[in-house]
Amino acid sequence: MPLVSPFTPDPLVDGRQSERAMMVRRGVQRLMQSHRVSLLPEMPLDSGRRADLVCLSEKGEIAIIEIKTSIQDFRVDQKWPIYRRHCDRLYFATHPGVPTEIFPDECGLILSDGFTAEILREAPLERLAPATRKAMTLKFARLSANRLLQAEWAANPAAMD
Repeated sequence: MPLVSPFTPDPLVDGRQSERAMMVRRGVQRLMQSHRVSLLPEMPLDSGRRADLVCLSEKGEIAIIEIKTSIQDFRVDQKWPIYRRHCDRLYFATHPGVPTEIFPDECGLILSDGFTAEILREAPLERLAPATRKAMTLKFARLSANRLLQAEWAANPAAMD
């Protein structure tokens, strides 16, 4: 086993995600999988922010889903407009305990109960510039490959010897 690893033990959970946020995330992940959309949680962006979920469709469209678990969570965190620079579609995802009318109409809205989710409002399409799309797609691919390698090493520590 190496003394130093470039990977953290669990890059997908860093203590900032509440149990409720993880519940919303599970339902959204199941929804996206049913639509044949690949997704990555906790993806760092070039702006220095980290997106809760980044989705890549079969057509190459990129969506970002920002999870909000309370009115306070939405009001305090106003970084979401920055995410528009990194995606074709921007959604908020929440649970039934949060009033949906607090979310801006110019973003999509997903309601999750932890087991499944439903798109209540489709996000408008605002196409990315080709260079940004390429950068995001490459970042998505590289991060996916790195996480897969990390999972392989975690499942088989002898492979690292």
